[in-house]
Amino acid sequence: MPMDSLTPLTEATAEELIHGICFKTGPPRLLGAELEWLVFDAERPGRPVPQDRLAAAHDAARALPLGSRVTVEPGGQLELSSAPATSLTGCIDGLQSDLAAVREALRPQGLELRGLGQDPRRPLRRMLASPRYEAMETYFDRTGPAGRAMMRASASVQVCVDAGHEEPGPLGHGRRWRLAHLLGAVLVAAFANSPAHEGPYAGWRCARQGVWSDLDTRRSLAPPLEAEPRGAWTRQALDTEVMCVRAPEEGAPWVVPRGLTFRDWVRSGGGHRPPTAADLDYHLTTLFPPVRPRGHLELRMIDAQPGEDGWLVPVAVVHALFDDPEAAETAYRVAKGLADSYGARPAPRNPLWRSAARDALSDPELRSAARTCFRAALSALPRLGAGGQVVDTVGEFTERYVSRGRCPADDRTGPQHPQAPEHGHPQARPSVRPHPRTRPQPAGEEARS
Repeated sequence: MPMDSLTPLTEATAEELIHGICFKTGPPRLLGAELEWLVFDAERPGRPVPQDRLAAAHDAARALPLGSRVTVEPGGQLELSSAPATSLTGCIDGLQSDLAAVREALRPQGLELRGLGQDPRRPLRRMLASPRYEAMETYFDRTGPAGRAMMRASASVQVCVDAGHEEPGPLGHGRRWRLAHLLGAVLVAAFANSPAHEGPYAGWRCARQGVWSDLDTRRSLAPPLEAEPRGAWTRQALDTEVMCVRAPEEGAPWVVPRGLTFRDWVRSGGGHRPPTAADLDYHLTTLFPPVRPRGHLELRMIDAQPGEDGWLVPVAVVHALFDDPEAAETAYRVAKGLADSYGARPAPRNPLWRSAARDALSDPELRSAARTCFRAALSALPRLGAGGQVVDTVGEFTERYVSRGRCPADDRTGPQHPQAPEHGHPQARPSVRPHPRTRPQPAGEEARS
């Protein structure tokens, strides 16, 4: 967002703005999705695509008359963000049409889109050069390699649902907030599609989730689950470090302060100019929790999915479990049963989410929860007006994976390899030894198995 001359914020005004921006309540009626794709060379998928070819592919996609917004992630990932839709059919039809157009535009260039949660190609490269990404990389480099891996190599399916009613009840915003965090682990497990066979996440089905959880001490964490959502998120946002202070001059480098929370910036300035409402709005875009409130709820924990239409399964399942009252009630009963395993630590750094990322549906508790939720979603989809193709695709995914305690990562039985097909018959699960679920460890003893 461009710099502006708004009055400097007070702490009270900042709290008011976050309250007003992040939870806009009302009847759930809108649905959206953001689909991130890795761009591969169709004939030589093991090699990174040269930057000039990637740039040409991005230009071709952005030149198309699409209903979705096309953006590019730092590593060259292509993202399509749907317009808010009033129905599942509208959301899916629009994205399918736009994806078909993008794929057709890339085909003459010998390029294709692939759904993988983490890019297996090396070296990881940053394609985009901008003050934002320079500052982001500087900030993340202070805490390790996870930030670069997130920026340059990760891809997801993000599903956006309305926050829900102000009043308590099955579709109330408080319940939906809690549901998103407990059920989020089930979604991680069912849609895990970023297996790692070496490195710090060796044996994990969803290494992408490991990367996100290791970004820094606070930025990728959920607020305390038991707290009131608005107050908890407001405290989380204000007490997270500022990633950067933007420069007023176009193209000038941005300052990357150390240890300066937004609350500190408002109170004392920390040696920088006073922050404005525009700075707060920008700061909120640099927070990456698994569920991000942006007026609606943005579920960010799902890996990019294989195949041309694999992405529609999480979109349909999330919509059903959140917006159909009967399915939402079933999902909430399941979620309550997972609360003990969630533990005292926030997502994604607690036993439930760690098991989801590492073991996926080989974990018996998550497998049972996923089966119940997917059955409820399949029952709800016709009530929500879903077409036969959507119901069949969700049913096929349920049979192929969920009913068998498997996830898409289990199709990649050897070392992660970009030549592995995105379609095919189910294969045997990799010989990954499940780890026992552990209780939360004391602060300072966060160990990765």
